[in-house]
Amino acid sequence: MLEKREPPYGLAESVFARVFVPEKLTFGLLTPLEGYPLSDTPTMAEHTELAALADDLGFAALWLRDVPLRDPAFGDVAQIYDVMVYATWLAAATRSIAIGTAGVVLPLREPIAVAKQALSVDQLSQGRFMLGVSTGDRPSEYPAFGIDFDKRESRFRDAHAVIRSVSNGSFPVHKSTHFGMLDGTLDLVPKAFHTRLPMIAVGRCGQEITWLAEHMDGWIWHQSNPEQLSSVISYWQSACGPATFKPYGYGTFFELDRDPNAPIRWGRGLRGGRNALISLWQRQRDQGVSHIALNMRVSHRPVKESIQEFAEYVLPLFA
Repeated sequence: MLEKREPPYGLAESVFARVFVPEKLTFGLLTPLEGYPLSDTPTMAEHTELAALADDLGFAALWLRDVPLRDPAFGDVAQIYDVMVYATWLAAATRSIAIGTAGVVLPLREPIAVAKQALSVDQLSQGRFMLGVSTGDRPSEYPAFGIDFDKRESRFRDAHAVIRSVSNGSFPVHKSTHFGMLDGTLDLVPKAFHTRLPMIAVGRCGQEITWLAEHMDGWIWHQSNPEQLSSVISYWQSACGPATFKPYGYGTFFELDRDPNAPIRWGRGLRGGRNALISLWQRQRDQGVSHIALNMRVSHRPVKESIQEFAEYVLPLFA
């Protein structure tokens, strides 16, 4: 049973344990905090004020995507700003909400630099940072970095091991295949604000679920077929084992209908009135979903209006 499981070692006192709670469902927001259904580029208008409002209203987390380059064929540049720079900005503009990446594209980045950036944000935010990592969803970016797209899975595993090594230990000894070597004479500072930095898989990361369950602290996937969700979560929990609580969550495009009784409309994301959504999310909570990251990119309704309604009528039912 979920209530018998404990957070991964070193995370019981961290922001991880506030965002991911056994038998509870929390909600986060994916940046940018605006709808731009007719464009690939957001305006970023009032984004700092909206982040502070989400914090005040009680949302659990802000999630930032890592999109280095604009690909017009893909159709979305996310929040425009570099993911780590933006994380620092939002951490300074908020008080208690978690700041997470969803997720840093590890195969394209030097892992010691990622660890240095992540731990710096974690310290500056007083432990509010979570490092979500991925292999990205845009093959077109890989040639621009001079990296073979077909090696992304092994580069991901290699980068993950480097980050764990330099962030969790002092003066580590570590040899990687795709990156460098540490011989025990150098140490990375700072370390995590709490015992260690949470690392969460965003997407499959090109890995088997069993590998994610063994090496990551949690898993955020895309919106699953609701008929298959229960079996996906059961498989994930079985892979994680009975003793450790490693949460499952998902991200989805989202639009809150002004009509509270509007039915759910499935498609590219999740649309509907709050009453039908509440019923859906109560079922999914009972199935084991721990967190949902809402992406307002497709919304025609002003985000401020949507999140205020959400905070008034939805969040209190899942607190």
